[in-house]
Amino acid sequence: MRTTRFATSIAFLGAMALPVISAPGAMAAPSSAPASAPATRPCDRLGPWVIGTKAMTIRSKATSRSAARGVLYRGLKFAVHKTHGNWHYITDKTTGVKGWVSGTYVYREVYMGLD
Repeated sequence: MRTTRFATSIAFLGAMALPVISAPGAMAAPSSAPASAPATRPCDRLGPWVIGTKAMTIRSKATSRSAARGVLYRGLKFAVHKTHGNWHYITDKTTGVKGWVSGTYVYREVYMGLD
């Protein structure tokens, strides 16, 4: 009885691991794909955008050590203009302040329609 359970468990785990083992070959990038994405690019994800924290600092440069220009609070509307690495250049629509915010807490709001 134990050997049957053991053999069944090994067969099941082997079947589950098969897609993981063969996945890297299936996920290869096409040969015509660029080697790397540009560091600065126009924002390809149109709004609406939201922040995932109560408030965040709007910075003058795309670094956490740059001067603060303002604070962006949850629920305020803002526009994302461009992206540089994990930073987004935004305009706070309430105050008009422009600057950089960390992409760690800024994301595009996703709506899901269910029938």
